[in-house]
Amino acid sequence: MKIIRSIITSIKTLTRFERILWGVSAAVIFLSLIATGDPDILVMCATLVGISALIFIARGDVLGQILIIIFSLLYAGVSYRFAYYGEMISYVGMSGLIALFSTVSWIRHPYKEKQVKISRPDKKTLIILAVLTAAVTCAFYFILKVLGTSNLPFSTISIATSFVASSLALLRSPHYALAYAANDIVLIILWIFAAIQDISSLPMIVCFGVFFINDMYGFFNWLRMEKLQKKAVE
Repeated sequence: MKIIRSIITSIKTLTRFERILWGVSAAVIFLSLIATGDPDILVMCATLVGISALIFIARGDVLGQILIIIFSLLYAGVSYRFAYYGEMISYVGMSGLIALFSTVSWIRHPYKEKQVKISRPDKKTLIILAVLTAAVTCAFYFILKVLGTSNLPFSTISIATSFVASSLALLRSPHYALAYAANDIVLIILWIFAAIQDISSLPMIVCFGVFFINDMYGFFNWLRMEKLQKKAVE
C-alpha cells in the first residue's frame, strides 16, 4: 500500500504542462501504431512506459528510474525481433542495471520527498567516465559483430551514448538528458533502417522522436531545479 500511495503522490505532483506533454506524447505514439494497421502490444507497452519514465526522471523523481528498468526489459524484447542485439544487450545488461543502481543512489540522495539532490561530477569522475565509455564501446563492438548485429556502426554508437546517459543519471547530473537526447537521435536512425524493411517499425521512430522532446524538457527542468536547490542552500 505504501508503494501505491507513493506512485499516486508522484502522479499528483505532475504539473499541468507535464500532464499535457505526457498526453500529447502518448497520443502521437498511439496514432503511429494505428497507422501501421496492426498495432503491436509490446511496442505500445514499451513506449508508454518509456515516456512515463522520462516525465518522472525530468522531475528528479526516483519513480522514473524504476520505470526505466521496466522499459529496458520491454524494449529489449522489441529489439530482439529486429536483430538489434546491441540494443537488447545494452538495455538489459547496462541501462537497466545502471537504472537499478540509480534508484538506490537517488533514494540515498534526496533533496525533498519527490526530488533527487542534483550534483555535478568533478573532472576526475568525468575522465573515468570517458575511459569506461571507450572500453565498453570497444568491447561491445566486437561482441555485436560476432552476433551479426544489424547496422553495426550505429548500434555501437548507441551503446556509447546510452552508457554515458545512464552513468550521468546515476551521478545525478543534468547533462544526463543531453546524452539521452543524443542517444534518441541515433536510435531514430537505427529504426529508420528497420522501417525501410518493415513498416511496423514506424512507431519506434515516432517513439524516440517523442523521447527526444521529453529529454530536452528534462535537461531544462533539471537546470531549473538545480538553480532552485542552490538558492535554497544560500
